[in-house]
Amino acid sequence: MDRIKDSFARQGLMQTLGAELSAIAEGRVVITAPITPAASQQHGFAHAGMTFALGDSAAGYSALSLMPEGAEVLTAEMKINLLAPADGVRLIATGEVVKPGRKLVVVRATVETETADGTRKPVAILQGTMVPVIPKSG
Repeated sequence: MDRIKDSFARQGLMQTLGAELSAIAEGRVVITAPITPAASQQHGFAHAGMTFALGDSAAGYSALSLMPEGAEVLTAEMKINLLAPADGVRLIATGEVVKPGRKLVVVRATVETETADGTRKPVAILQGTMVPVIPKSG
């Protein structure tokens, strides 16, 4: 899945957050990122924007993993439910395809926080729709 790695490497926000691709499989992608002061909110928890960005990217790349070579993906819509404050040392976003399709792909993501001792807890769930995009040749 080199095209996912290449695409991920071009995402400035993921670089800014220190995010990494942890796992790539057909229909499933895991992205992790440290919770740093630069990505925190006023109480020291990971900012919800970071949580959303990781979940959206993990879900989008899970959709891309099932698309034909040369395709790209865009988010059409994404809903997030924040379940608990993200008070650990890193976030782990697992994106999965719920229903693949030619024009629309339904996806979900679970975002967990991990503490220094390795304990995890879910902090958000996302569900959305991705759209396959075939770039026009110039």
